[in-house]
Amino acid sequence: MTGEPFDVELARKETPGCASVIHLNNAGSSLMPQPVLDAVIDHLRLESRIGGYEAAAEAADDVSGVYASAARLLGCTPQELAVLDSATRAWDLAFYSIPFQQGDRILTSEAEYASNFIAYLQVAQRYGVQVEVVPNDESGQLSVARLRELMDDRVRLVSLTHVPTNGGLVNPAVEVGRVAREAGVLYLLDACQSAGQMPLDVDVLGCDLLSLTGRKYLRGPRGTGLLYVRADRLDELSPPMLDLHAATWVSRDGYEVRPGARRFESWECNYAAKIGLGAAIDYALGWGLASIRDRVYHLADGLRVRLGGIPGVEVRDVGSERCGITSFTAEGLSGEEIKAFMARRGINVSVSRVASTRWDMENRGLDEVVRASVHYYNTIEEIDLFCRTLAEALAS
Repeated sequence: MTGEPFDVELARKETPGCASVIHLNNAGSSLMPQPVLDAVIDHLRLESRIGGYEAAAEAADDVSGVYASAARLLGCTPQELAVLDSATRAWDLAFYSIPFQQGDRILTSEAEYASNFIAYLQVAQRYGVQVEVVPNDESGQLSVARLRELMDDRVRLVSLTHVPTNGGLVNPAVEVGRVAREAGVLYLLDACQSAGQMPLDVDVLGCDLLSLTGRKYLRGPRGTGLLYVRADRLDELSPPMLDLHAATWVSRDGYEVRPGARRFESWECNYAAKIGLGAAIDYALGWGLASIRDRVYHLADGLRVRLGGIPGVEVRDVGSERCGITSFTAEGLSGEEIKAFMARRGINVSVSRVASTRWDMENRGLDEVVRASVHYYNTIEEIDLFCRTLAEALAS
């Protein structure tokens, strides 16, 4: 690790769930810290006392602050952001706003997530678009050299999952951004599993569109997501749906679309969750994303080393950079058997299956992997206990 020592004791003190479980499912949904929980509950209580509309009006500064906080998180302007009810909704709204035409090409990665790939296939069937998977390099990450070779004037979109659902790979998002920018091609980055565990700057990344969730490494409430849309690409996109929040009805036969990325939002939303997302972003910024990354990477490296020492266990992570997600298989035990064994002992892990990342899993001959994803509030002692428990499961 680099930088100042991380105050793990404080992080755990401010995380009520640490007293109940060893939570190694942070790539699924992290344990919320107390300040985020308080922000959500306080607004719900306000709604119960004075009414939903009135509570929203009273909390207008807090709601506006969510956009300012998210802008600091991503290095953009508040006007380039939309707050939505999930990363999936954010990604879909971005993708389906692109005016695809027959013969267009979409370039993506082997580690692409199922929801995204299903959308590619639907657009391919609807418009005659070609979907092409860029091969990996020898490390297991997307090959930037092959991406560059595949670029031509028919490429309409480069779409990349930054960190896949099934392992610790960190795809070379910055290098991909350089290729896309040189070609003037739209670049959509799914940062669902990278946001909150590493610094993200949209100018450094070079992306035109970015989606993320609140519930994973940002430690926000479920049902929250963000969409970033670069201001100078906004007019190329047409939101697939509009309402009276996204547009104004200016005459009987006319409307005007709202300026900025909030044209992708809807009028109704969960204000408590939205405020909670802002609190989660502020909480992460308070720790510092570089410090979080260093702590998370350090813990995950330690976990991989320990797992590698257990007979019958094979770590399945690839890539030249690996993050806080560790994936593995264990001889003689299914993923669900391991997950259930751990759950009975108060340890949370998850299982990723082939249908979530079909190209990658099939190419590597995998049906499933167990996923243990650490966060900065986890400890080496928890990792040691997890590995001893896994060894116990294999011996039973």
